[in-house]
Amino acid sequence: MRPNSWADRLLALLVRFVGLVILLATLAAATASFLYNQSEEADRAARVAAQVNMRLHDHVAVLKGVRALYQSDAAASGPGIRAYLAALQPQVQAPGMEGVGIAAAMRAGTPAALEAKLRENYGRDIKVWPTTDQPIGFAVVLVEPYTPRRNAALGFDMYSDPTRRAAMRRAWQTGQPAASGIVYLAQEKAAKVKQPGFLIYLPVYARSPAGTNPDTIATARGARPIEAFVYAPFRTDDMMKAVLGAQLDTIDGIEIYAGKGPSAPLVFSKGTMGWDAQEQTLHVADRQWTMRISYGRLLERLGRPFAIMIFGIAVALLATQLHLVQRRRIDAAQALAEEKARHAEDRELMIGEMAHRMKNAFARIGALARITLRESASLEEFEAKFDGRMRALSDAKQMLVTGAVDSVELGQIVRRELELAGRSPEQMAAVTGPDVRLDDEGAQALSLAIHEFVTNSIKYGALAGHGDLAVGWRRNGSDIELSWTESNLPETPRIEGESFGTQFIRTLIERQLKGSWQRSAADHRLSITIRWPDRDPGR
Repeated sequence: MRPNSWADRLLALLVRFVGLVILLATLAAATASFLYNQSEEADRAARVAAQVNMRLHDHVAVLKGVRALYQSDAAASGPGIRAYLAALQPQVQAPGMEGVGIAAAMRAGTPAALEAKLRENYGRDIKVWPTTDQPIGFAVVLVEPYTPRRNAALGFDMYSDPTRRAAMRRAWQTGQPAASGIVYLAQEKAAKVKQPGFLIYLPVYARSPAGTNPDTIATARGARPIEAFVYAPFRTDDMMKAVLGAQLDTIDGIEIYAGKGPSAPLVFSKGTMGWDAQEQTLHVADRQWTMRISYGRLLERLGRPFAIMIFGIAVALLATQLHLVQRRRIDAAQALAEEKARHAEDRELMIGEMAHRMKNAFARIGALARITLRESASLEEFEAKFDGRMRALSDAKQMLVTGAVDSVELGQIVRRELELAGRSPEQMAAVTGPDVRLDDEGAQALSLAIHEFVTNSIKYGALAGHGDLAVGWRRNGSDIELSWTESNLPETPRIEGESFGTQFIRTLIERQLKGSWQRSAADHRLSITIRWPDRDPGR
C-alpha cells in the first residue's frame, strides 16, 4: 500500500482536469444556449412592439386623411367623413380604434353653432356638456362609425377635462399628433365592462376667417387659431387584442405601461410575468409607453445543454469519487495513528482527572471526619454523625452517576433528605420550587447543608414534632434563594455561635456555590436563607 505514490497523485490530477474541462464545456454550452434564446425572445418582443407601433402609425394616418377631408370642406364634414370612412373601412384594415371623431371649437357660453351641427349630423337635438370654466371648448360633433355606445360621447366638451386638455394643447402648439394620458372615454358610461383608454388628437387650424363664424374659432397666445380637432378614441384592452389577436395566446405574460418604465400606470396586462421579461418602447403619438413581454421558456432555454450538463456532472462526480477513494487510503493510515495518539492522551487525561477528583474527595472526607470528631462526645456519636454526612455526600454523587448527567435537580436533594426524615406525602407536597440544576460541587455542598438542617431539626426543632417546617426555593433576579423556616418552636433557638459543622457548611456554600447564607432566630422561630448565583438564568 503506497498512500503517497506519484501514480495516485497523477491519476487524481488527471481526473480532476478532465472533469473541469467537461464542466467548463457544459457551462459554455448552457450560456450560449441561454443567450441565444434570450436574443430570440428579444427579437420576438421587438417584432410585437413594431407591430403595435405600425398599427398606431396606421391609425394616425387615418386621422390625417380625415383632417385633410375636413379642411377641404368643413360644411360637408358629416356626410363626407361618413363616406370616406365607409370606403376606407379602418375597423377592418387597421382595427383597434373606437372610431374617428370631430371636436369642434366654440367660445365659452356659445354652444348654439355646435348644437346646430349635431342636429345636422344626427337629426336630433343634442346639448353640449358639461358646464366648464374654460374660456373655450371643443365639443364632439361627430363620431363615426356610429354605435349606440359611442352616442354617449356626442356633445361632450373635451376641453373641460384636464387630461384631455393637456394633449389638445400640445397638438395645438406643435401641429403634430398628441396622445392623452389614461382616461375613461365618455362612451364608457354606456359600457357594461369599463376599460381605461386614451385619445390621439390632430389639430385643424382655422382657414381664412372671411365668412367664418367667430364663435367657432379658438385662439390662444402664441398659437394659430384653430377650429377643431380630429381625434381617435382607444380602449386599451380592445386595441391590444385587435392588434395582436391570436399572438396573445403564445405570450406567457404581457404588460403595457402608459409611460417610461414599470413605475408608470399599468393600462393592460395578460398572463403571468416571469423573471426574464423583455422590455420594448411603444410610440403612441408624442408619448412613449413601455411594453414588457415574458415568454416563459425557462425549460426550453436550458433544454439544449441539459444532457451535456448531466454528463459533465456525472464525470465530475466520478472524478470526485476516485479522488475520495485515493484520499481514504491516505486518511485511514493517518486516522489510525491519530486515534492511537488520542487514546493515549485520553488515558492520561482520565488518570489525571481521577487523581484530581480522588484528591478532592479525600480532602472533603478528611475535613468531615475532623469536624465530626470535634463535635462528638463519644465514638457512637461520631459514627452516627459521620455516617449521615457521608451518606448525604454519597447521595449527591449517586444522583449524578445514576442519571448519567452532569447536573442534579435541587428538588431531588431536598425531598430525599426530608423523606428519610419521615415527612408524609401531604407534607412533602408543600415543598415547592422551580427547576434548578446543580453541578457536582454545588450538589455536594447543598446535600451536606440540607442534611445538617434535617439533623438539627430532628434533634431540636420541627422534625422532632415540636413545630412547623416550611422549605422552598425561588429565583430572585439572577440568584437562587432557598429558605428553611421552622416556626412555633418550644423556645427560640440560640444561634450566637457557630459549631464546627456549621462553619464547614458555610465554607462550602461560599466557596463551591459562590453564595452566602443568613440565619435569624426570634419569637420561637428559626429562618435560614441560602443565596447563590443562578448557573442557568435563561431557563
